Amino acid sequence: MEYFLIIISAIFVNNIVLAQFLGICPFLGVSNKLSTATGMSGAVCFVITLATLVTYLVNKFLLVPLHIEFLQTIAFILVIAALVQMVEIVLKKTSPSLYSALGIFLPLITTNCAVLGVALNVVTKQFTFGGEAHFLNLGESLVYALATSLGYGLAMVIFAGIREHLSLSEVPKAFKGVPIALVTVGILAMAFMGFSGMVK
Repeated sequence: MEYFLIIISAIFVNNIVLAQFLGICPFLGVSNKLSTATGMSGAVCFVITLATLVTYLVNKFLLVPLHIEFLQTIAFILVIAALVQMVEIVLKKTSPSLYSALGIFLPLITTNCAVLGVALNVVTKQFTFGGEAHFLNLGESLVYALATSLGYGLAMVIFAGIREHLSLSEVPKAFKGVPIALVTVGILAMAFMGFSGMVK
């Protein structure tokens, strides 16, 4: 039951973009087309899940035993940067078209606060299930990371689809481009707020 609550909560209730407002820069920058939004979602999903696994292990077996937890942020950023470089190399070799379409936003995953936010949440935040608060174990952390990244991808793909549709619609001149995108993401965030009653 806890895993189900983690999944529903991370995807819908506490969506990393629409409820916590993390990762907005690539969210707005790459969501012009459905194809690039899908590719970016896959890359972010991979990086968040793998970064959470590595940072959890680094924290548990290196930082905590040595009592240097104050270095969490720096250590986690280094891990995330290395993983993003790996994703960039793999994408460049396997899918050059997606690599060029993502452009500057691919290296920006390194500074995507959603990736760092998930890694820090897992090791510093206590989650409440059944009235009891506890830190996530490794399995719960991976489920949380995967669900959070799927929530990020879901929001990005929905938003990209809406933006593609809006590009074909008649929008008042003052709202064309970024203004209508921001209004749309605000309405999308309010729609996701409807899920907040599902998990307590």
